[in-house]
Amino acid sequence: MFSDSYKQQFVRASQALDQKTKPPSSLGELEQLAAQLSAIQQTLEPVISTGRTLIFAGDHGVIEEGVSAYPQEVTHQMLLNFASGGAAVNALCKANHMELEVINTGVIGEAVPGVLHEKIADGTANIAVSAAMNEAHLQSALDIGRRAVIRASSDNIPLLAVGEMGIGNTTAAAAIVSALTGAPAERTTGRGTGLDDAGVMHKRQIVNRALTLHSDREPFAVLRCLGGFEIAAMTGAMLEAHEHRICVIVDGYIATAAALAAVASKPSSRENLVFSHQSVEPGHRIALEHLQARPLLQLALRLGEGSGATLAVPLLRSAVAILREMATFENAGVDREL
Repeated sequence: MFSDSYKQQFVRASQALDQKTKPPSSLGELEQLAAQLSAIQQTLEPVISTGRTLIFAGDHGVIEEGVSAYPQEVTHQMLLNFASGGAAVNALCKANHMELEVINTGVIGEAVPGVLHEKIADGTANIAVSAAMNEAHLQSALDIGRRAVIRASSDNIPLLAVGEMGIGNTTAAAAIVSALTGAPAERTTGRGTGLDDAGVMHKRQIVNRALTLHSDREPFAVLRCLGGFEIAAMTGAMLEAHEHRICVIVDGYIATAAALAAVASKPSSRENLVFSHQSVEPGHRIALEHLQARPLLQLALRLGEGSGATLAVPLLRSAVAILREMATFENAGVDREL
């Protein structure tokens, strides 16, 4: 999963951290994070001075099965909210000095000024009835994500927080996680935006129907049959980020489902992924464990929209700071342990 160059730089960074004026490993997982960032950028002086949050948005045909507590129109309404600066992620980007780019991959409705319009279609097809998208649509969605990373690379952005918006997409995420981990729908399907017990039971039945209908477990086939345009775009972004040595902070359950597909198709892409938090969706823990990932935060988040990923940014900046700015025992004239 991890390349030799990555592992070697990780060790060098860990050794450098052991020379800092502190007991070994006393900064815990922050040191692991610092070593990962060093390994991603292949330097003992990684830089995360700027960053950008990417929100990919798309609608889902499976919404017609009654799997969400909210109507499909909310996806488009939230694009307007993002554009006007009123969403949680707008506030979090401002607080954490992150740029925000919102990309419409397939939201029903008119284009929204201030939102990048790369609409593939008016939402995906219903995964309980047919494949979510065809091959051309899948490639278009992957390319949307790749282009977003190429833009960031051209702007010298070393850090991306990746999230999504799409009513119904926890159903798609549950199906993807089941397909790629082998976990049953009963363990991967949760309340989403707030379903009651009967709603969750129905949602699980829909996920099971989709899993039975679509049996191919090759990662891109899983994305095509069970995913969403915004989920495939996130996968494309994660794959492209590895090519540019850009760190990606993965948001919640839906973004982690996209990460599963990315890593399943290209294991080395796992190197560049930092997992921001573990949401209350039950399948999120399963997906994280499958990826051997330890999330940075445990705050019972379940909003999505890149909120958790953006919230985690200060931890990455702090990790870089301890590696770059802390004095060594030798430089500071501090005695080591006996």
